[in-house]
Amino acid sequence: MSVWNALDLRRRVVIVGATLAVFLAVSGLARMAAAPSMALLYAGLESGPAGEVVQALDQRNIAFEVRGDAIYVDARVRDETRMSLAAQGLPANSTSGYELLDGLTGFGTTSQMFDAAYWRAKEGELARTIVANPHVRAARVHISQGAGLAFRRDQLGSASVMITPAGTVLSPPQAQAIRFLVASAVAGLAAESVSVIDTSTGLVVAEPGEGTASGSDRASELRRNVERLLEAHVGAGRAVVEVNVETVTDRETIVERRIDPESRIAVTQESEERNATSNDSRSAGVTVASNLPDGDAAGGDGRSESRDTSSRQRISYDVSQTQREIQRGPGAVRRLTVAVLIDGLRAPDESGAMQWTPRSDAELESLRELVASTVGYDEARGDVITIRSLPFEPVMRAEGSAPSLGLIERLGLDVMALIRLAALAVVAIFLALFVLRPLLLGRRGADDPLELPRPGGALAGGPYLSGEIDDGDSDASALYPVNADGSRADAVPEDPVERMRRLIAERQDETVEILRGWMEEREETR
Repeated sequence: MSVWNALDLRRRVVIVGATLAVFLAVSGLARMAAAPSMALLYAGLESGPAGEVVQALDQRNIAFEVRGDAIYVDARVRDETRMSLAAQGLPANSTSGYELLDGLTGFGTTSQMFDAAYWRAKEGELARTIVANPHVRAARVHISQGAGLAFRRDQLGSASVMITPAGTVLSPPQAQAIRFLVASAVAGLAAESVSVIDTSTGLVVAEPGEGTASGSDRASELRRNVERLLEAHVGAGRAVVEVNVETVTDRETIVERRIDPESRIAVTQESEERNATSNDSRSAGVTVASNLPDGDAAGGDGRSESRDTSSRQRISYDVSQTQREIQRGPGAVRRLTVAVLIDGLRAPDESGAMQWTPRSDAELESLRELVASTVGYDEARGDVITIRSLPFEPVMRAEGSAPSLGLIERLGLDVMALIRLAALAVVAIFLALFVLRPLLLGRRGADDPLELPRPGGALAGGPYLSGEIDDGDSDASALYPVNADGSRADAVPEDPVERMRRLIAERQDETVEILRGWMEEREETR
């Protein structure tokens, strides 16, 4: 109470504020230390399923926190909570599948209603299958079968898939897999009629058939193949491969027709043959010859016969011709260049020092043949393969650089929670050491200054000895020594013994008078 009463209003306010700050900091530290470590339960749920999960957690009296679209629970009960909620069918999927057909009955259900419910169920099932991919966060599927026209023969359907990827952008192989999944699940739907849309980039993924893999993707694949081949011989990290693929970016259609006039081909052949026969059985007329005994008509019955035979053949010839139509799309390799850098051989010499020697030409030629076979080398196309054996700079690996689990990872502690605790602890220690302690120590030291009583009991010597008080600042003059210009002589409290020695050296005459007064007082008392 004496310390409190000796303080002015400003210092009292500072001490009260610092005390409250320290109390709040310590309370915060205790609360954070006692609070459980929260772990992610579910994230990215829609409003309906998220509300059902929160309601189930309230019914089970499980503490949870909602941060944006994520729900956090105690890390110790997270897995158990997930299993128990899954047993109840939570979180419910926002897209419905074939269970929509369970609610349809034969009474009051028209064919149009059944078709609409069937396609809704088909879209929901496809969306569920796509979301099962760990790289996909959400998916929506829309299938269009076109209008059912009775006199329309070819009714081609189409579909569109909206994908929300989980972190990274959807790659073309993944989009193509989704396209074939939808096309295979819907009868009569071609993969080319399925469009895949990435919501993160807002771009429609290119349909298959519009081009092959890009030059960069093909170069990366060839580089990996060559590196794997070379590392099997020279060792890992001792071969560097760079592949550059120049591809054709234009689309070209070539129609060629060749006619060979030297060659003939029989196209058609017609053959016709006619045979005509005529007989005459009438009697011959009376002539001189018929009256003669040995005439031409002797013994004849008067018959005559005639025959006519004709044949015709017609052959049509045509010259041979060849017609070709060639379509060249973008993506064909125009030129291929490969650069390979291989480290040489290192062996100790006679003195024990490591010496580098390049690889032989025969070995490099063998490696070049292997690389040419791997990348599909074509000299007529202008491909170039360059292999050189040059020294590599040694890579100095720092000790202890291998990844290892630390104490925090092994104990499973929350690093962010520890950082918050440390920050609050630093604030509490700062307030306690640099605010409260200097105020209390300064007040206590000021209440017990070095005062030498005069023989009559009065203060003697300087600001401490003479008891003189400055009218300008009575409190400062009484507590601290001041210089001639009014400034404090000791901003930092010094040792009382050293202060006494300094005052005795400066006030020798007054010190002698004080000692003489003490001696005379003791003699009178005795």
